[in-house]
Amino acid sequence: MNIALKQLRVFVAVAQEKTITAAAERLYLTKPAVSMALAELEKQLGQSLFDRYHNRLTLNYHGKRLLPLADELLHRTHSIEQLFEQDGPLTGHLAIGSSDTVGNQLTPFLLRDFRTQTGHQDQSLLIGNTASICQKLRDFELDIGLVEGQVNQPALISQPWLKDEMVIICHPAHPLRQHKTLTFTDLTQTEWVLRESGSGTRDYFLNQIAPEVTDWRLAFELNTTESIINSVAAGLGITCLSRRAVCHAVQENRVAELPFRLPKERQYWLLYHQDKYNSPLLAAFIDFCQRWQPGSDPVIPATESNDLTDLT
Repeated sequence: MNIALKQLRVFVAVAQEKTITAAAERLYLTKPAVSMALAELEKQLGQSLFDRYHNRLTLNYHGKRLLPLADELLHRTHSIEQLFEQDGPLTGHLAIGSSDTVGNQLTPFLLRDFRTQTGHQDQSLLIGNTASICQKLRDFELDIGLVEGQVNQPALISQPWLKDEMVIICHPAHPLRQHKTLTFTDLTQTEWVLRESGSGTRDYFLNQIAPEVTDWRLAFELNTTESIINSVAAGLGITCLSRRAVCHAVQENRVAELPFRLPKERQYWLLYHQDKYNSPLLAAFIDFCQRWQPGSDPVIPATESNDLTDLT
């Protein structure tokens, strides 16, 4: 058996892109070249690696067994290729995923400090909700995830990271602001602007607030923090968000924080696949994350971003 690195690169690309066409575009190859490389790999292994349905290819049992090994081998190969091209011990590319609040409020400063301390400059950042980050970790499209949602998935290792204080905000003229203190009873029949399902912020609301509030109503469901803040500023409802995320809007008097002490802090989590190759770069970044503490940097308003953006 003589498996080529090209065949493994094609296999990983097809596994992640789900179609021959998308994999070919990603690898700058023709579709026949991708199909041939994949067919040669399956022939050598004596196993089909995908279930084929129309033009979609989904990893089968054998493909799922091969994916972590192929990912590790390609990362090790890249480390060898970069060994004499970069100064310092950290080489290779690091693909990071962050959920909305973490990605907009913390990760840019985390990456700034990591670059300053290590000199490593080759990272990319994907911002999405917790569910989408977990899916990309399972597909080996990301190396590590930093999220605010609780994750219980056997394939992913989940480590506690930072903690966050949650607050309830409203329009500055909202009637609830007349109260000096609030209880859950005061939130009866309120309208809420919430993140979409799969978001850690939405999960926090459903687990910590919704069970205690009688007859709450969903006014709007939105997929970015800043759109929620703007909706609250427009008087469309109230919401629960990270204090870090709403700081700028409160300072600008676009929204106001209600005098309500929530019962539990929210935990942030660091995630990676249990079968992910723990390269020196990934190990160094995990260690840096666990030692890092946010400074007093200005809060950056959240932006809509769902693309993998090169930070170099």
